[in-house]
Amino acid sequence: MSRLLIRNGRVVDPSQSLDQGMDVLIEDGQISALSEKLEAPPRTNVFDAAGLVVAPGFIDAHVHLREPGFEYKETIESGSRAAVAGGFTAVCCMPNTNPVNDEPSVTRFIKERAAQVDLAHVYPVGALSKGQAGTELAEIGEMVREGAVAVSDDGRPVMNAQLMRRALEYTRSFGVPVLAHEENIDLADGGSMHEGEVASRIGLKGIPGAAEEVMVARDVLLSELTGGHVHLCHLSTRGSLELVRMAKRKALTVTCEVTPHHFTLSDEDVARSNYDPNWKMSPPLRSKADVQAVLQAIYDGAVDAIVSDHAPHHQDEKDLDFSEAPCGIVGLETSISLALDRLVHGRVIGLLQLVRLMSTSPAQIFRLPGGTLRQGAPADVTILDLQSRVKVDPGNFRSLSRNTPYGGMKLKGAAVATVVGGRIAWQRKTTSR
Repeated sequence: MSRLLIRNGRVVDPSQSLDQGMDVLIEDGQISALSEKLEAPPRTNVFDAAGLVVAPGFIDAHVHLREPGFEYKETIESGSRAAVAGGFTAVCCMPNTNPVNDEPSVTRFIKERAAQVDLAHVYPVGALSKGQAGTELAEIGEMVREGAVAVSDDGRPVMNAQLMRRALEYTRSFGVPVLAHEENIDLADGGSMHEGEVASRIGLKGIPGAAEEVMVARDVLLSELTGGHVHLCHLSTRGSLELVRMAKRKALTVTCEVTPHHFTLSDEDVARSNYDPNWKMSPPLRSKADVQAVLQAIYDGAVDAIVSDHAPHHQDEKDLDFSEAPCGIVGLETSISLALDRLVHGRVIGLLQLVRLMSTSPAQIFRLPGGTLRQGAPADVTILDLQSRVKVDPGNFRSLSRNTPYGGMKLKGAAVATVVGGRIAWQRKTTSR
């Protein structure tokens, strides 16, 4: 029997409304006991968590691992290494691979490859439509049976409202959410940054907030019509979040996520970067007013999850002109520190709520094991040092890609150890305070 005793930590577990000093005993990959003082059974490894926070394993519910097909950007192995080094015990990976994860053999490949790597848990998200072409439903039932935990055409919006309706109706049978990339292509019209005063000043074509909001409104209405669960991806505007509040007041099956870059950066940072493509996102970095709206929605509970939208790209791709470069940044190794620094130390929310947004709630939304330290739960644990001082160094990333706007930024708070299935999958060697 393998045993690990995490001793002297501050246990923060929203599923049990816990925030107190406790020991956690792990036996054979499960939480065995949780108490203020536990004796170590024979042949038990002991981790001294004095001064540290012990939380249920953090789950990044929106990442792009690129394999199969784009292994020069990221692989399941490199992405899993980045995940555990960033403090995540599990990730949900999007289907825009090559071939697209739109049928069970690709879903099976991802699961089998992740099992071989044996680091973070990897949960595939299947494509909503065949080839992500937006015209015909993919083999949703077969993918779910192979382990897909949701469906999405993320990276591409589903412009066909009838297809989205059918997906919401069909997925009810399998109990999985539909993840919606909310962007009206006609309104976006080839823009590359947020439409507003900054875009006008620097001469880049903008994407209005309405391009996101009209699709959010449509899918909220379709959720009401079908009773299906729509999960709204990487929301970025005040209008979108107001629509989420409306949906929640009506008790619709609507959940949403936001990213650290949408609550830490704005379109003004694009100008200050001299149009560096590492500041190019989809949806784009919005106005300062939208950033404040995202922070407010995190504070008041409109937001259900914080995700990285980890989107690795090769440097040669990001070296193109801003308008031509692909959208997205890597985030697995920066998200937790950004959230601790901006949200907890910035007094937007408390630690209990942050753990809920990055662990307990994602587990509930996607019906995943974990998100709790209850006795008998999987022994997936994230250990945090709230006082750790970190400097973002892309050169040390475990990811194969380096596309980040945060290089050189100093942050307060970080993951210092990641326990997956009762095994310490990663541990920081030194901690700077």
